Amino acid sequence: MLVANIATLMLAKAQIAAFWLFQGGEESGVHWDPISLWNQMGWIARIVVVILLIMSAWSIGVMIDRWIAFSAARKQSRQFAPAVAGALREGKLDEAIRVAERNKKSHLAKVVTAGLQEFKAHGDSSEIPGEQIEASKRALERAEAIVHAELKRGLGGLATIGSTSPFVGLFGTVIGILDAFRKISEQKATGLGAVAGGISEALVTTALGLFVAIPAVMMFNYFTGKVEAFDVEMDNSSSELVDYFLKRSSSVVRR
Repeated sequence: MLVANIATLMLAKAQIAAFWLFQGGEESGVHWDPISLWNQMGWIARIVVVILLIMSAWSIGVMIDRWIAFSAARKQSRQFAPAVAGALREGKLDEAIRVAERNKKSHLAKVVTAGLQEFKAHGDSSEIPGEQIEASKRALERAEAIVHAELKRGLGGLATIGSTSPFVGLFGTVIGILDAFRKISEQKATGLGAVAGGISEALVTTALGLFVAIPAVMMFNYFTGKVEAFDVEMDNSSSELVDYFLKRSSSVVRR
């Protein structure tokens, strides 16, 4: 909500400044191309632009990385689920583990593998079935926590960029406006041409801050929803696996 309010305020300022620039641009002889704007900027504004470009590049890298990781996890999980379910129905734990290990990018496979390996390791010991199942549940919980952290990798930084880049751009805007008033004071000029350079500098940092923030916020919300969906799938798989362990242990006890 705060970011939306800031964006609205910046847009209103941009519209007013644009009107001034159209009125004073011809008078000042300023050319509104990127190279000219960069040459007119002070060193502080240039630092702000560089910081925003770095933030943008980093956020794009995170978006690409998470998109590839989530797509691979979804694709392999769709192949893994029916294959491992068939192996477990037939009581083939070793086959189920091999299927899971062939789908290492699947979030479900990572969790299920931990539970199956723990259950198998304790199955060869003299422990009672209850302890065996509890150990498997703990292994599943640990695996879920690890996979959840892996899925969220980079999303904290994406959220930080989405929330702070408008303020970084706003800082550049303030510097540009201060520079414009300084020029008015130094040149003793009252025309808008005297402040056109400073206003253009302010507009560049404002627009760039919004350009960085908007996609970062949108993709953060999208990826967060994906992680929550993956968490639900992992919880369901863990519960189903524990139920399988209980049934298998019961059948062994009856024998």
